[in-house]
Amino acid sequence: MTEPFLFNPIDPSVRRDPYALYERGRREHPAFAHAGLPIPLVSVFRYADVQAVLRDAELFSNDFSRGRALSPELQTLVDQAPPSMLGLDPPDHTRLRSLVNKAFTPRIVRQLEPRLREVAHALLDDALEQRDVDLVQALTYPLPVTAIAEIIGVPAADQEQFKVWSDQAVATLGTGFFTPPTLEQIQKQMALRDEMNRYFIPLAEARRREPQEDLLTGLVQAEHEGSKLSQDEMLAMLVLLLVAGNETTTTLIGNAALTLLDHPGELKRLRDDPGLMPGAVDEVLRFDSPVQFDPRRATRATRIAGTPIAADTLVLNWLGSANRDERVFERPDVFDISREKNPHLAFGFGTHHCLGHNLARLEASVALEVLLARTSSFERTDGDLLPLHPSPVFKAVTKLPVRLEPR
Repeated sequence: MTEPFLFNPIDPSVRRDPYALYERGRREHPAFAHAGLPIPLVSVFRYADVQAVLRDAELFSNDFSRGRALSPELQTLVDQAPPSMLGLDPPDHTRLRSLVNKAFTPRIVRQLEPRLREVAHALLDDALEQRDVDLVQALTYPLPVTAIAEIIGVPAADQEQFKVWSDQAVATLGTGFFTPPTLEQIQKQMALRDEMNRYFIPLAEARRREPQEDLLTGLVQAEHEGSKLSQDEMLAMLVLLLVAGNETTTTLIGNAALTLLDHPGELKRLRDDPGLMPGAVDEVLRFDSPVQFDPRRATRATRIAGTPIAADTLVLNWLGSANRDERVFERPDVFDISREKNPHLAFGFGTHHCLGHNLARLEASVALEVLLARTSSFERTDGDLLPLHPSPVFKAVTKLPVRLEPR
């Protein structure tokens, strides 16, 4: 008798190692309708289906304001949230994205490399003095937050505050798909948004008076010259960039360190041949994707893998499963830093493909290159279960105690 398919994405044991369930989902339940949740929800596991959903922005929307029943009080609070680029569809999404795209072109990103290396070496200087460090606090968080702060034009000296805000902003991200949001959760998010606005508004006013060569100046001028960007849109964009610009890359670098520690043969190959670094970063993205699912809402009735999907059903596209799909990847459960064919979906696909993908790859490459160049070895200092990121969206740990041995 076939065992029931018990896929609970918020179960900590599932979050730590979901891959056997993903494989079964691809094989037996490619579009799995969850039962007993407050909203109609379908999980999609196969690469081709995930890609097809993410490609079709007209049929599958990023606007999640519909499809769930909230109390009038909660709905009023939710409606007060300013528009975020992540929750918009074309053409509104296209307009907002075009205003920030130029800050993340390959040429602009390449120009950041010397500064990223400088920051990474300074972080390793401090870490090697201590030898026993939490790698998240020592490297995987401060490097990305420094980069995004400098791109936006906000003081990197405020990075501790950015970390607090980022943690609070993503703590409940994605949980609303499985449990209804509480009044307290929504009020906390509103208070956080207000606090971040109080920080950014004076900075924006300063850029209006004295423009600089940074993204904040570009956003202010876009608002000022023809009202292309409202103040609410600008503030929502700054909050999104600050959080997204560090959260996912922090997770990528941490996952890379953990995965290499779990695969000492591949770690040695990378130490011996740093030229393998670009492929190694992409293999980490595939093998242990920082973002595990990318949600959409069906705008009308349709079918996925033969499963009927009613209008306003929420569809969770499991990137972590698609990136292990045996139909696309040879030996999908093998970590191979020299993998040649690697069309992973770790940065999403289609309209909402991550605009910071070039920056994330560069930051991860620099972090790992400097870590390996400055150490003869690094290893975990305990065998305890590492604390999970509170959001089911991320496959990440929030602490990584290691001992660094200098060269």
